[in-house]
Amino acid sequence: MTDPVREQYELYPYPPRDPRDEAKRLIQGSPSHILEINHYVFGGRRDFSQPFRALIAGGGTGDGAIMVAQQLQDRRCPAEIVYLDLSEPSREIAEARATARGLQNMRFLTGSLLELPAMGLGEFDYIDCCGVLHHLIDPAAGLAALRGLLNESGGIGHMVYGTYGRTGVYHLQKALRLLGREDAPPAKLDLARRLLKQLPPTNWLQRNPFVGDHLKAGDAGIYDLLLHATDRAYTVGELVDFIESAGLSISALIEPWRYELANLISDGALLKRLDALDRWQRAEIAELIAGNMKTHTAYVVPRSRLAAAVAQLDDGSMIPVLKDSSGPELAKGLKPGGSLTARADGIEVRLPLPRLAPPILAAIDGQRSIHGIFARIATELGLSRDAFDREFAVLFRAFNSVNKMFLQHRAAPMA
Repeated sequence: MTDPVREQYELYPYPPRDPRDEAKRLIQGSPSHILEINHYVFGGRRDFSQPFRALIAGGGTGDGAIMVAQQLQDRRCPAEIVYLDLSEPSREIAEARATARGLQNMRFLTGSLLELPAMGLGEFDYIDCCGVLHHLIDPAAGLAALRGLLNESGGIGHMVYGTYGRTGVYHLQKALRLLGREDAPPAKLDLARRLLKQLPPTNWLQRNPFVGDHLKAGDAGIYDLLLHATDRAYTVGELVDFIESAGLSISALIEPWRYELANLISDGALLKRLDALDRWQRAEIAELIAGNMKTHTAYVVPRSRLAAAVAQLDDGSMIPVLKDSSGPELAKGLKPGGSLTARADGIEVRLPLPRLAPPILAAIDGQRSIHGIFARIATELGLSRDAFDREFAVLFRAFNSVNKMFLQHRAAPMA
């Protein structure tokens, strides 16, 4: 990274976090939620009772590092989480958050991810690189550095900016560079605040409701959004090409429903044309039509093991698990043949659920396999296995597409 980037994050650690808030909540998100990692990187078959090494490359103030460290500690996994960031103030905040939680599985380092090949850290089962590569002058060099440390059986959780959802950001970035290229950071920040107050209603950022860091993340948010020295965005197609250039492949884009064009259009003639498109062509058109994707979150694995990376429904020994939800509680408020509502930045779609969604959900407890769920409800409902499999597939795809249901081979620890 360049010196201006280091200077920015030392003056304005991002995102702004207060370690005292750890007593109130654990910030969770994507990438790097442990259920997502298992489902999209390890085919649902990772045994977290075995040693696990994770690198958080560009950890910032610690959101991803703290989340994965806490989740692994809760599972009593013998894990080592290596946090790396070039900003010492950011590292200090992340360390204070880990201390507040009593996390014992973290190691903190200061430096750039471009320095990783010389650090002698060994290989990692999983690497989190969230919001970092798009801030490098040479993103390909950064991805190559990560690829060199990735265990062949592992994967990467990755986030970059999306081009169309950030409409207006780069207009203002350029305007601010022209106005105050040589100013010191505090003067640049003052300039940005003044300009934001003067924007006419026709300004593209003013008209973009999907970007809000400059409104709700304080000085660090304004600087990160509008004054960053190195910043680029990717379309879906550009991201796929970027990942493939390193011998890697994308196993999933999060949340999946947003990238499936059939969720955004209903015209029969248009839907027929989807059959001629591959997965990424559909995703590319969905991005163009939606216009609101300001980031892209992807799980990435070595190309040679893409086919085995994602957990599969056809294995009845897999256990469905819900994120932040209870199957029985969801079942209580659900009518047979209802729908699941998905919302994101101004778009709302209804994903159809099967007739037997309530009894299937009521049987999902994080311990019972797909086989076990069928056995529990089949006799009472007079259900054939083929009929159950069809119903379960519709249910799973709906909840998985909104990032709420995953598959794993081992039962979750009992509370």
